[in-house]
Formats: sequence, structure tokens, C-alpha cells
Amino acid sequence: MHRLLSGDLRTEKLTVKIPKLPLSLAGLKLVQMSDFHYDDGLLSEKMLTKAIAVSNAAKPDLVILTGDYVNTKAKPIHQLATRLKNLESRYGIYAILGNHDIYYPSSKLEIIDALTQVGINVLWNQIAYPLGEKLPIVGLADFYSREFNPEPIMNQLDSSKPCIVLSHNPDTAEILKKWRVDLQLSGHTHGGQIVIPGMGPAIMYYIKMMEKIPNKIRRKLPFLQKKHPILKHWKWSQGLHQVGNNQLYVNRGLGTYFPGRLFCPPEITIITLEAP
Repeated sequence: MHRLLSGDLRTEKLTVKIPKLPLSLAGLKLVQMSDFHYDDGLLSEKMLTKAIAVSNAAKPDLVILTGDYVNTKAKPIHQLATRLKNLESRYGIYAILGNHDIYYPSSKLEIIDALTQVGINVLWNQIAYPLGEKLPIVGLADFYSREFNPEPIMNQLDSSKPCIVLSHNPDTAEILKKWRVDLQLSGHTHGGQIVIPGMGPAIMYYIKMMEKIPNKIRRKLPFLQKKHPILKHWKWSQGLHQVGNNQLYVNRGLGTYFPGRLFCPPEITIITLEAP
């Protein structure tokens, strides 16, 4: 049943050019995984096992996890952490949290603790240097958190040097345009889950249709009232994008919500960094 709803795991491979990338870091290999939603049957054990195997087979220099490990309650993180413990990486595993990881006030600390205990470095408005001073890794608080405030973190960076930023929600790329971000890694969108070939995520057209309904009708129908949007920039729902002078990559995620995925398979990403 889960396979029918989500489809088979797809490995996306790409090369990203980083200006002024040190020669010693050319060819660096990153693996990105995102949006596990490890509860309520939203991610099968078989797919998770395969994703970990694909990652290890790639022999990555760095593994990046870009949030949403659980769906609502934090408890499933403990079982997921025992699986993620099997990930292998030359310079370690670095992670950020997503909006579902802060669903309850206590969730944030419980999830950070569970991941930390298995050797995963969780960044929350922090800068790490697993690759040395010449390529910092920035991990931001989730966009929907009150603690999302990139300015004091980004202002610590030397704009003459490249950097990688981890930010769960790709909408933050608009805000981050004021700083140098050679590669932003995000998730959150699930790729839109249902994609119309040649046109993009079906949700874009649903939103446009809903916007045409007069406000006086909206007010009488609660399910049509405006809610917190999943995403503003659906054009960034998946893949590599140029946002100002910066680059953004959006991973489609591993977990799947009802009604499922169509032309939008779950993803593990292998990214090789090169100098221009």
C-alpha cells in the first residue's frame, strides 16, 4: 500500500559549481535526505533501509539531513535515530529541524537529544566547520519558529568565502538573497507530491483556483478560509534553482502524505561540489 502511495525511491545526482571553492574541496560529495515523517506509516522501513544503503554506497564526505523527522509527536524520533545511526560519512552527519519537529513545545529538545546521542550534529542557528574554515556549514532555525533570525548568524560569515546553508523551508531563499549563499539545501515541499508533467505541482493550480473565490463566500466556508501556506514559491518545489546570486536545491523528501505521490517520487540526493 505504501509503495502505491509513494512510488520507488529515486537517487538524484548533480554537480554544483561553487565560486572560489578551494581546490582541496573540489569533488566533495554530499548526500541529502529530508522529510522522513517517521510515524503514521508515512515512510516504510524498506524505503528507509534502501535510502541509508544508497547513502553509504555513495561514500559521502558529508551527510545532510534537512528536517521533519517526525509528523507530530516526537516519540518516533527514538526509533528513527537507531536507523540513522547506520549512516556513514567521512566528515560527519549534520542536521537541521523542520516545522513538524517543533509541533509541540517539548519536541525540539527531545529530537535534538535523540539525534545527538547517535552522533548526528544538529544545528539550530549555528555555524559548523566540518570541512574547515574555508567552507562553513550554516544551520538555521525553522522558518516558522520564533527563533528564525538569520541576520546575526549570516553576518558572522566572511562574504569572500563560500558557504552552505541548511534551511528546511525553501521560501527562506528569498530572505537569504542579501547574503552570499553558494548552496542552500532545503526540503519541506515533498516536491508538491502530485505533479502535472510539463506544468508543475498540482497544488499551484489549486491555490490559483481558490484565490478566485470571493471573500464573502470564503468567510461562510471555513475550509476555504486562508490558512498558513505550506509554501509561497511553488516554483522552487524541487530541484536546483538560481535565486538572485545564490543557489537553492530542494529535496522532494522520503515521507509521503495522503493522497500520495504522482510523477514525484521520494528522493535521496547526491551532490558533488566543483569549482567553476
